[in-house]
Formats: sequence, structure tokens, C-alpha cells
Amino acid sequence: MALNLTINSSNPPLGALLAAEHVKGTVSVSVEEGKDNKLHVSEEVQFNDVNSISRYLARVAPSLGLYGSSMLEQTEVDHWLEFSARRVCGQANLTPALAELDKALALRTFLVGRSLTLADLCVWAALKGSGEWQAIVSQGGAVPHVCRWFSFLSSQVPFASVGKKWAATKMADSKAAEEKEKKADVGKFVELPGAEVGKVVVRFPPEASGYLHIGHAKAALLNQHYQVSFKGKLIMRFDDTNPEKEKEDFEKVILEDVAMLQIKPDQFTYTSDHFPNILALAEQMLAEGKAYIDDTPPEQMKQEREQRVESPNRTNSVEKNMQMWEEMKRGSEYGQTCCMRAKMDMSSNNGCMRDPTLYRCKNQPHPRTGTTYRVYPTYDFACPIVDSVEGVTHALRTTEYHDRDDQYYWLIEALRLRKPYIWEYARLNLNNTVLSKRKLTWFVNEGYVDGWDDPRFPTVRGVLRRGMTVEGLKQFIAAQGGSRSVVNMEWDKIWAFNKKLPVSCKKVIDPVAPRFTALCESQVVPILIPDAKEEMKEAAKHPKNAEVGTKAVWYGPKVYVEGADAETFAEGETVTFINWGNIIITKIHRDGSGAVSSLEGRLNLENTDYKKTTKITWLACTPRAPFVPTVCVNYQHLISKPVLGKDDDFKDYINKNSKLEERMVGDPCLKDLKKGDIIQLQRRGFYICDQPYEPISPHSCKESPCVLLYIPDGHTKEMPTAGSKDKSKGQTAGKAVKEEPSSQAKGKAKSAPAPSSTPAPTAAPAPTPSVAGDPVAAFNRVVAQGEVVRQLKTGKAPKEQVDAAVKQLLALKADFKQLTGHDYKPGMAPPTASPAPPPATPAQPSPAPDATACPFTRVAQQGELVRRLKADKAPKDQIDAAVKELLARKAEFKQITGQDYKPGMAPPTTATVPAPTPGPAPAAESPPEANVAVLHNRVAEQGEVVRKLKAEKAPKDQVDAAVKQLLALKTVFKQLTGQEYKPGAPPTATAPTPTATPTTSAPAAPAPAAAPATHDANAAYERVAQQGELVRKLKSEKAPKDQVDGAVKQLLALKAEYKQKTGQDYKPGAAPAPSAPAPSAPSAPAPAPAPTPSPGQPNSPQAQALFSQVAQQGELVRKLKSEKAPKEQVDAAVKVLLELKGQYKALTGAEYKPVSAPGAPGGGGSAGEDKSRKERENKSEKQGAEGGGRRKGGDKTPANKEGGANAGGGAGGEGGPKKQTRLGLEAKKEENLADWYSQVITKAEMIEYYDVSGCYVLRPWAFSIWEAIKDFFDSEIKKLGVENCYFPMFVSQAALEKEKSHIADFAPEVAWVTRSGKTELAEPIAVRPTSETVMYPAYAKWVQSHRDLPIKLNQWCNVVRWEFKHPQPFLRTREFLWQEGHTAFATKEEAAEEVLQILDLYARVYEELMAIPVVKGRKTEKEKFAGGDYTTTVEAFISASGRAIQGATSHHLGQNFSRMFEIVFEDPKKPGEKQLAFQNSWGITTRTIGVLTMVHGDNMGLVLPPRVACVQVVIIPCGITASLAESEKEALLAQCSRYLSRLQGAGLRVRADMRDNYSPGWKFNHWELKGVPIRVEVGPKDLRQGQCVAVRRDTGAKLTLPEAEAEKRITQLLDDIQNNLFKRASDDLKKHMVAADSMEEFQKELDSGKIVQIPFCGGIECEDWIKKTTAKDQDLEPGAPSMGAKSLCIPFSPLRTLQAGQMCVSGKEPAQCYTLFGRSY
Repeated sequence: MALNLTINSSNPPLGALLAAEHVKGTVSVSVEEGKDNKLHVSEEVQFNDVNSISRYLARVAPSLGLYGSSMLEQTEVDHWLEFSARRVCGQANLTPALAELDKALALRTFLVGRSLTLADLCVWAALKGSGEWQAIVSQGGAVPHVCRWFSFLSSQVPFASVGKKWAATKMADSKAAEEKEKKADVGKFVELPGAEVGKVVVRFPPEASGYLHIGHAKAALLNQHYQVSFKGKLIMRFDDTNPEKEKEDFEKVILEDVAMLQIKPDQFTYTSDHFPNILALAEQMLAEGKAYIDDTPPEQMKQEREQRVESPNRTNSVEKNMQMWEEMKRGSEYGQTCCMRAKMDMSSNNGCMRDPTLYRCKNQPHPRTGTTYRVYPTYDFACPIVDSVEGVTHALRTTEYHDRDDQYYWLIEALRLRKPYIWEYARLNLNNTVLSKRKLTWFVNEGYVDGWDDPRFPTVRGVLRRGMTVEGLKQFIAAQGGSRSVVNMEWDKIWAFNKKLPVSCKKVIDPVAPRFTALCESQVVPILIPDAKEEMKEAAKHPKNAEVGTKAVWYGPKVYVEGADAETFAEGETVTFINWGNIIITKIHRDGSGAVSSLEGRLNLENTDYKKTTKITWLACTPRAPFVPTVCVNYQHLISKPVLGKDDDFKDYINKNSKLEERMVGDPCLKDLKKGDIIQLQRRGFYICDQPYEPISPHSCKESPCVLLYIPDGHTKEMPTAGSKDKSKGQTAGKAVKEEPSSQAKGKAKSAPAPSSTPAPTAAPAPTPSVAGDPVAAFNRVVAQGEVVRQLKTGKAPKEQVDAAVKQLLALKADFKQLTGHDYKPGMAPPTASPAPPPATPAQPSPAPDATACPFTRVAQQGELVRRLKADKAPKDQIDAAVKELLARKAEFKQITGQDYKPGMAPPTTATVPAPTPGPAPAAESPPEANVAVLHNRVAEQGEVVRKLKAEKAPKDQVDAAVKQLLALKTVFKQLTGQEYKPGAPPTATAPTPTATPTTSAPAAPAPAAAPATHDANAAYERVAQQGELVRKLKSEKAPKDQVDGAVKQLLALKAEYKQKTGQDYKPGAAPAPSAPAPSAPSAPAPAPAPTPSPGQPNSPQAQALFSQVAQQGELVRKLKSEKAPKEQVDAAVKVLLELKGQYKALTGAEYKPVSAPGAPGGGGSAGEDKSRKERENKSEKQGAEGGGRRKGGDKTPANKEGGANAGGGAGGEGGPKKQTRLGLEAKKEENLADWYSQVITKAEMIEYYDVSGCYVLRPWAFSIWEAIKDFFDSEIKKLGVENCYFPMFVSQAALEKEKSHIADFAPEVAWVTRSGKTELAEPIAVRPTSETVMYPAYAKWVQSHRDLPIKLNQWCNVVRWEFKHPQPFLRTREFLWQEGHTAFATKEEAAEEVLQILDLYARVYEELMAIPVVKGRKTEKEKFAGGDYTTTVEAFISASGRAIQGATSHHLGQNFSRMFEIVFEDPKKPGEKQLAFQNSWGITTRTIGVLTMVHGDNMGLVLPPRVACVQVVIIPCGITASLAESEKEALLAQCSRYLSRLQGAGLRVRADMRDNYSPGWKFNHWELKGVPIRVEVGPKDLRQGQCVAVRRDTGAKLTLPEAEAEKRITQLLDDIQNNLFKRASDDLKKHMVAADSMEEFQKELDSGKIVQIPFCGGIECEDWIKKTTAKDQDLEPGAPSMGAKSLCIPFSPLRTLQAGQMCVSGKEPAQCYTLFGRSY
């Protein structure tokens, strides 16, 4: 029998090696290196524990007597084995153990008997690996007998051999571990196992087939780190095994890149240097039968390897292999079809071991060896050979090569070469890019980039060209270190390192980058400053670093500023010009369109107060220093999707607008920049000079601009380009600019140009004098703005938005003070009115002379008073009186204005309040209709821009800029119209009222057609119809979800508006009934009639009315079709529709076109879109007219995947294109549990994934299960006197850390809040991981006497626990729902009793509600709740994974927390003495839902126990076909409805699925997948026979039930299903829970997927040992961590009774109890 001992060279088991050395003459034992210590006896029998290995080796050679010659000696041997493991190995203080050992050896040569035994081997090995023992030996004299014995054994050959070969490694590792603990953590680098200073050799082997990318840079820098750390050797080796890919040009580039990274290899080699040696070794393998030549075609070979089928050539003779090999070496036609393969293991689970290719034939010259060879080795074959030959001690490889490690070692052994050590690290993965050389080459070849050094490329040259410093790149790599954790990193991480380099670094960016100015070329606005003289002065290039030097700054009477900045200026405003001083803007000139064309200003340099001024950049216009033409380039990601999946084609996600350019006028100093210079453009960011400026060339007669590339700084929010963020919206709203900047935030907005931000000034009402100089108006504005500020603060608005509003408030207060002479104070009485306005505006009404005439002001004042009273903690009756007065004033306001008072609203104009006498309104009161319509369209367009940017996931600053512009437009719209902007609802057209005096007014004219309310209703109806059409179009075209959501939201708003106008809900095809026109008031002047368009024009009233009729009729046709109306009814409706379209065409001369966006009839999309839409519509109508109703029963077009109980369609309404659904599960539970689970919970509509990892959306189907648990448990704990409450989710750091052992256990999982907005918190605040530390400070306040006890509180809430690697919905989530009970008692007995009461309730939740059996027990010391006395638990088992899961826990906390939080009361038995309370805590979580899913679910989906099922019974009508008579169909559906009512009356949760757009088969699958316990089928035959068919979800059995007994039988059936599910799960648990008394039996049962009760000593160290010993090499399932067995609980009812003197399964201590162990979630 051949034994195989695998040892971990970094932790060699010296005792086992000694045993192997002694028995190798008797038993065949091979020793090899690997990752774990393991003795392989057979496929079924393997040992991992060192003592178990030693025992087995001793027993297989009994003649040697290593295990003793009698029972007594064997017992002694066991004693010393345990002594070595527990008293010597890993112990810091050996003195007691050595004293005992010295005493035992006083009169002995060997520890047991008269010869060498396993006792001597293991104790010697334990001492040999101990650093403390080495120190004791060097001192001498302490333990003479032990020293004698140790020295004697060390002189023996086996001990000397093992000690020399392995003990040095163990000691080196031990020292390295000690040094690592002492060293600071520098960049997460892991020490190399077995590395010795001066002897480490590492290698960096790039393939010369492309430029180095930063993944290669990580490999190179990691190797260099270990080279430097161990003073070793770094070999740079070009892997040139493939002549097709090898290019000498790339070799040169790679060498340059390595030099740029400041890496200095000690040796340069090529794999091709070793071709002769590699060839000889390959032929050696052929001769030894370890390799063969295969001529199997490549595709067939691939399939055979996948199917583990051996090639027929595998059995070739050596002679035949040599013949075929010669053909390959000659490069013959036949030879080119062959390859050499290693004869490894075609049955291996590791695909890399299935006879990989070693050599292939390529008739192509090699760049270095020419035509010498026709055969070339593969990298996998050459790499281990060259590593060994070149003396590499540690081969650093990424974890993606993990599966090839066994192949690497197999080749080393087969060729009998020296064995390097493979050390793995994680590859560098970056989002939004590709790191494959093949894909990068494709980008270069296809011209998507400028070359391998394109700044968008992840190549070393690309990132350096974009501004990355070598030091930044190196520190980024160093921060990643040698970690094995594979993560996808955002690009901002690498750029953040670039910016945040230490000040000591020579190439720091921020402190040394000189600052210059550049303005957007298309946006500059001149400002004339007559008192400024043209001159040049020196200024610092960097305001905080004089060493950077100075630059020339030119001043003059004409300077340029950004147009966006000019927009924010106001006349009289003081603006700070950077590097100049304060300048007052004296005049703003606008062109005909209202855009700012130029400015005038005067110097105010003596004013040096820059705190509250706007700071801007500028450039002086002077011929002595002309501007430098500049181009700023901003690069975006090459790939639009952050992480590409396996099935994603990168070509589908190419960002074709990844390069954005912006032309600028630059600072004259920019002409001196050199390539590679890094600068900062003020208010824009950091840039690197990619192309210096060159003056006009004599050859091309053109000048070359200075090209600057933007350097990212790791922030997602970029610096502003122009315009002050401190300016309020209100200030900018009424101003127009010449042109919106073509590029927001460094040019990022080019992909979505924004329309002009504001309307022409003619659209704005002229300001009245009362606004400018009226104290009352100024007072009103201050009050309103104060309300705005409060609203923003309450709503946690962004800081810059709040700051802007506050700044505007301060400005308004300053205006108020200027007008009144005193400060504004909240709650003050309004000032008296200003004098009457000048006679230039006789029609302008004056403000009321007292406060009573201004209801808005009265409400604002009273609101201010209420707030002040509350802030001052005034008496309650006083506050109540003030609130009552406030409500009265609001009612008065509404009565006068007809609208509710809203904080922050604009004060109503006089036009809003009815005038006391009828008369013509001033012209200024109503803005021109045309301007309002134009402005409405602009708001709509800007809204579309915002939606598009959001849909395209544009950068945040770009979206923010567009949103800001949208809000400004809405503000202007409200100022012009007095009403909020509503999507799709332009303000109703009102002709301007003539300003003629009463004497010249014309008699009242008949009201135009637009005047009656019917027209408003019709117009609203038409807008709803148009928006509905748009929603349908978006859905049919699979538009982005946010775009569809926006359109649906707008549709709902329009429907609400329609209902408000008509008093009835909108119904397709039901236009509002006409109403009698209201007579006009005789006293009111009639409006002038608007020009009436001719009837044939599309915008004429007749055409619009007819257009509306066509839209309504089209809506009716769609509705009839979606409702499957009778054919004749559909045909009639279609006929009417066609007639109406004909009338429309005859009237207008144009085809009717459904609109695709809100607007006038005929507007919308492009002609192509209208045409295709028209074709689709005509086709639909034709089908309806010709073939409606011809579909068979199963040929249905689903409108939506899911419906309600009696839903007739999906969201959005009527029909729609057929969806291709993949309803069923595509993974099997027994084959791929992880995929099965993921599909069940998503397809059964239990969860929705969320964009924060580890957090999930609980959909109603899952939440209803939680509600069932909550309802049951809540009612039961209330019977025990527990009350519900709620405590905050935030915990102060001091409170959380009060109980040290408690926080130590939770520390890795605590999520911390460290920032509010942009402000760092003074102290971080934790989000509760549990609530002991939140609740107990309050308990301490509430408990003073024993009469205050017990406290029994429970809260239903969420908690956050952040730290883990493999989140699984329900089972392991970062946020989950739970209940947590916290109780306090006066006595321990009361608390202990409640612990078990609650545990019984948890068991009932699982067993009675969810039909899941559980094991009740107590947690071990290691697994108990941190800070508690003991923990009880219910444990469930999931046989599909062979893993247990903790169901719920009930903890007795003892007095630990009451001591920390001082929850004390006076002891009634001992007056004056304080007693600590006894506390419990207990909780159950939404993990229960995951347990239920995995325990009961099957390959058809979810299986729900009836007691927690959201729907217990689903009723499905069957057999409804086209041939079924309508009367029978109606009777069948009526019968289903009767069953629904009867079963609901019996108290069952029932749903009837009457949807007619899905077949019965689809519904069966759907409800089976969702786990509904019973499906009731009702067909025509059942109807005739007075019966129904019930189908059980748990067994699939069908039962025919008489109609009369339906309620009774179905109720019984539900109980049967509940009981059957519980019985099935109980049998499963009994089958998989066993007892074992030995470690070997335990391991065997554990590996067969069971949980095992074993005798256990209870020690924490022993439990850690068990977990480590039972750990598996591979994951139990995809995504699950590799793990050993952990203790689940000490069962209250164990399977076996512990015998007296029974030992723990580890054999080290006496057992205390049988404990349940298993692998666990």
C-alpha cells in the first residue's frame, strides 16, 4: 500500500515527517509539498491532523514498536502526543512543561519503554519548532535531562535529516510571523513563505505582444517589492514562446515602460534562451511515457477534455510517439496537425490537469531563433522549467492561474526539477475598461483610440500621458499589495492617489502645479474699465508656494470674463477679479435677444474685503500679450458598462463620445509650457500639457494650439467652469445670457447641449416701482425667502443650495434695512406703506396701507411668531392661541386668493385678489401668450435634456448643471404666469386685455370658441390621449426605464388635471360632454378677439376638434381590442376611425399623425418616426378590421407579466407586444444550489436587487411571509407582557464601546456615519448592529426601584451589519429586518424562565408556521452572544447544501450590561443596598424567509406552507377557447367568482387569476413558481358536473372536489399540506443529523453533508482546531466561503448520552457534553 504525505512547506509537521522517515523502510511513503498537511491513504480515507497522521504511520508498521508494545505503553504514548500538542506547540511559556518533561526523563533514555516511540518523535518535533526552546538551549543548564535527551535524538540520522531540511523553514516562518506582528502594516504586502534574505529570486515574465498596462505594472512592482525587501534578485524574462505574437517593437516599448516605472531588474532573459533544454526535457517525457503526440482535431480535443474522454493516441507506443514527434519537428503538413500532450489525469475535476498541450507545431520563423525550430512549447510547459532552471524561488502569479498550480507542480515532479514556490495574488481589475491585450489591440487597430498611449487606455503610457505620476501609480499598487481578494476598482481610486501624494514626493501635483487662466472661447464677454491702465505685473504662480515662481499678469481697460460669470452679475455689485482686486459692475449691456453682450465697471481696489464677493477669472485684452489658443480635452471611460459579464461583448458597450474637446482662449503664459508640464487652470482643475503651443509655421501657415489634458483627481464632482455657485436661482432666473456654455465642467456637456436657459426679456413683466422701493414688499420678500431657507434646511438640501438661499436672504434683509432704516426681525410688525407710486403708472394698484390689507404678510408674520414661541419654549396655552390665530389667517388667505398658503410661495399679485370694482386690468399683469408658450416649450425641452442625461448615466456635475438650469426656467415661468409649471399642460391662452379707457371700450363681443369650460376639458382630454400615446410608444420601443417612468408620471399628472377640470376620471374613448356656454358678465370688458385661422389650417378650431375626435376614437379601438371585444364591435369602431381620419385629411390636406410628445396636433418626432408609427397603427387597425377574434385560445398576447386578483391587464393598460418570458427555473436545486436559490427568489418575485451590495428590496410576496411571522410572534409576546417600542437607529461611539467584549465582536460589522453633507462629524455615529447600547441608557433612567421591574420591551426594526464577503439575499445581508426584545428583571430566575419561553416561541414560529423542524439548544462559549452569560438557539438544517443555519437566538445577558449601564435598583430585602438588574435579549430576522425557501423549495420553484402563504388558494379558469360559447364563458367566470367569495368567506386567502392574456398553462407555472399551496382549476366540464379540481403544490396530486364541499375539503387540504411539509422536513433532518464518537467518523459524516453530534470538551481552542481540521479545500457551492465545521449548539435533547470518562473528539480533554457541529451559513 502506497501512502502519500502532502506537507505545507511554510508549516511542516515535523512529527509526521519523523514518523514517515522511520517507517519508509517498511511502508511505501512519498512526501511532497502542497498547500495543506494531509496523509492520503485512499480516496475514502485521508487524515489532516498531525497527531492522527503520526498515529496512523506508527500503526501501519507495528514491527517497529513506535506505538508501544503494550496497552500501558500505548496509553503513555497518547499522553505524550497530547502533551506535545497542548503544552508545547504554540505556547509562549514552556517553563512548566519543560519542568514536567525534565522530571520524566530523569532516569530514562526514551519517554516510553526502552525504545524509541511516537512520544519521542512528537515531543522532539514540538521543541524543535519552538523559538523559546532554542533560546533555553543556548543558555544551558535549566533542564539538563531534556537537553541530554534532545541532543541524543538530534544526533540520530532521521532526526538530523528532518531537522536540517524542514525545521529551518519552520523557524524562519515563525520569526517572520513575529516580525510581521511588530512591523507596521505597509501596503498590505504578505510575507513570502520560506523566504530568506539574500536568497529570494523572483521573475516578471511579460509577453511582447503589446504595451504594458497597469495590471502588468502591479505584477512588476510586486516582484520588485520582494526583490528589495529580501535583498534578492529580480529576473525580467520575455515570454517569447509564441512566434505569432512576439514582436521586437513591443520588447523595446516594454523595456522603456519598466524603466519609467523605475524598476531595475538584475537580469534580462528570454524563454527562447532555453529552447534546447525545453526540447530535450519534452523528448525525455515522451521516452518515459509521461507525454504523447496527439493528432486529434482541436475542436474535438476540446470536447473530449470537457467530457473527460481519453484520446485514442493516449495509448500510443513510445516508438509511434517519436515518429509523430519527428513529423512535428520537420513542420510537415501532417506534423502541423499534431501536438504534444502531457499524460496527466483525464478524469480530474481540474480541467487544467486533463492532458494539457505541451508543444505545438508552427511553421513560422521566430524573431530570435529564426527557422531553427518548427515546434514551440506552450507557456504552461516552459514556465515551470525556466523558473526552476533560472533559480526562481518564488513564482508570483495571479489567482486566475490557481487551477494551473497543480499542473505546474506535476511538471516539476515529472521532470525531477527543483521546485519553486508559487505565491498567488489578486489581479488588478478596473471598471469601465478592458485589460485584455487582444481587446486593447482591437481598439488600436479599429481606430477608436489614438494609439497604445491614448489617455483613455489603461496602459502605463496612457495613464502617464494623462497626468498620472510614477510615484502615484507606485503608491496605488503598493496600497493593493499582495492581497488575494479580487475586487473591481473604480478609476477614481487611482487618481485620488495621484492627487494625495505625500508632500515629500518630488512630483506632487497640488502643492507645485502653477496656476493659469483660460476662458471658453465661445463664451467670452468684454468688460470695459476706463480707469484701469494697461500694464504688466508679476504675480505668484502658486499662492501658497513661492518656490513655484512668478508669472506675468497683464491688466488693461478691456478685459474678458466668462459669459456664465457675466450672467450672474448685477449692476452695482462688487466682484473680485483674481490676481487684481475688487471691481464694481456699473453697467450691463444686453443685445436684442436679451443676452449679456458687454459690461462696464470701475476699479475699487482700495476695498480689500473679499469675503462675500464673487471670485472670477479673467484675461486682459492687449496686443502686447495676445491670448494663446488652447484646447482642453476631457476623456471619459472607453467602456460604458462598469463591469462586463462573461456573456457581454465589449463592442456593445463602447463609449463613442469618450473624448470631449473645448476651445479656449488661454493665458499668454501658456505659450511657454512644455510637453508633460502639469498646471492648474483656475476654477477648472489640473491639466497636463500634451502638445505645447507652436507659433505660425512657415510650412502650413497655421499655429498649433496648446493642448491640455484634464487630470482626474478621484472626485466624481468636478470643479465649476464658470458662474458662481453662490449665486441664488432667484437672481439668475430673470437674466438671459448670450449662449449657454457649450461645455459644463471641463467640457463634459458636449454630448447633451442645453437650450438657452432663459426667455427673452420681453417675456418678463416690468418691475413696478412699489417692488423697488416699497418697505412692505421688501418685508414680504424677506419673510418668503426665510421660509425658503427653512424648507431647504428641513429637507436636508445640498449645502451649496442652502448657502445660495441664505445669501439671497441676507441681500433681501440688507435691502429692507436700506428702505426702512432698521434691521428686519422675525415676528416684527410690517412697516407702513411707501408713498404712492409715480404717475407714470396710473393703473398700478398701490399696496394696502396697513397689515390687514395684506393676508399673505399676516400669515407669514403669524407663522414667524409661532416658530419663535416654540423655540422659546413658551407656555402651551400661549402657543395654542398663536397656532389658532395662524389657522384663522390661513383660512382668510384662502378665502381672498382662492389658493392655499404655502411656505416659500411668491406673494400673490394684486391680479390674484379680486378687485373691489370691475375695471380693466393693467397690461403688465398678464404676460403675452406667445412668450409664455415659448417659455413653456423651453422648460419642456430642458426637462427632456435632464431625463436624457440621467438615462445615459451622465456625470453628476453635468446632471446637476442641467437640473439647476431647469429649476431656473421653472422659476421664470412661475414669475410670468403666476402658476407652477406642469408637464404637458401649457397655460391656457388668454388674449391680452386692452388698456383703453372705459369711454373707448367696445361693446361686449361674443366669446370665442376657446372660452367655454368645455374647450378646457377637451384640451385636457386631448393632452391625456397624446401622453398615453407617448407612453405606449416608449414601452413598445423598450425605452429606458427612467424615461418610461417619467412619461407615466406625466400621464398621471395630466389625468389628475383632467379630473380637476371635469370632476370625472379620464376614460379612453369617452370625451367630456359639452356644456352650455356661460354668459359673460355685462360689466366686464370683452377681450379682443384673436385672429382666427382658416378652417383648413391644422391649428384651426375645426381641425383641432376633429384631431381630438380621431385621437379619442383611436383610443376606443385600442381599448376594445385589448378587452377582446366581439369582432363586429371592433370592426364598427375601426370603420368610424377611418371615416374620421378621412374627414381630417379632407379638411387639412394632411394625414392624421398621432403625436409623440406633448404639444400641438401634428407635432412630435421626425417624419421617419411618424411614418413608421403610422404604418404600425394602420397594420394594427387592418388586423383588427380583417381578422379580429380569429386567435385561438392559447395564442394570446400578454400585456404584462403579472396582474392582480382579477386583473385585466398589466400596468399601463391595454394590451401590448408579446413578452418573451423565461418563467421557469433554469437551474436545479441538487445541481447548482446557488443559482437555483437566486432564480427562485427573483422569479417568484420575492426580492429585487439593489445597487448597494448586500442590500435587497423585499417585494410583497416575501414581505407577507414576514408579516405572518410578525403577527403570530407579536400576539404571543404580548401575552407575556411584552410591549412594542422604537429606539433610534444611530448609536454614539461612546455608548457602543461601553461594553468592550460586545463591541469587539461586532466591530468589523459596524457601519459608521462620518460626514454630514461635506462637513466631517466631530464624532462618528454608528448605525445600530443591535440595540443593547441604544436602549440600556434609557433603562438606567427608568429603573430606580424593584417596582419599576420587570421592563419588557420589543421593537420591530432594521439593523445594519456590514462586514462579510458573500452576501446572499435573506441569509446574509448587510441590512435586515428583525424583532429584538430587551427585558430586565429583578431576579435571575425570572430572566432564565423568560429565555426558554421565548425560545419555545421561536421554535413554534419555525415548526408551526413554516413547517421547519429545529434543534433547540445552548450555544458554546465561543459562539455565544458577545457580552452575554449564555445564549440559547434554534438551529435549522438545509440538506441541499449540507449546512445548518441559525434560526433565532434568546440570550441571557446576566448582569454584564446592567453593570456597564448602571441599571440598578434598591434591593427590597436589603434596604439601602443597590442590586443590578438581570437582562435578556432575543431576536428573529428575515433570514427565516431564506430558510423557508431553501428547505421547502423544489425544481419548480417556491413551496409555501399554507400558514405563511400570502395566497393559499389560486383559482384558474380553464378551457376558454375561441369555440366556447360566450354564455358558457360568462358562466365559467361567474363560477370562479363564486368560488372566490365562498373561500374568502371561509377565512382563506384566495386569488382568482382571470387574466385573459395568459394561457392556463402559463398561469399554472407562474403560481407553482410562487409556491401557492393549492391551485383550483375550473373548466366547462367541471361546471357541468358541479365540481372543481384541486392541485397540491407539495405533491402535485390532483383531487376532484364536489362543489358543495369546496370550503371544507380545501380547508382540510391546507392542514394536510402544512403537516406533510413538516413531516417531510423532519424526516430529512433526522436522516441528516447523526452522532459520532471519533474524529474520523465525524469528518466522514460531515463530508457527506450531515450535521453531527460529537463529544466535546467545550474549549474555545479545541473548537478552533476542529474548524481548521475540517475545513474543505473547495467551496461548498459557488459563492460560499470554504469553511470548517463550527459548533451549532449543545442540544437540549442529544441523540446519545455521554458516558463516564468519555473523551472529547479531539482526544485532548474529557468531554463535557454532546455538541452539534456542522458547516453553517
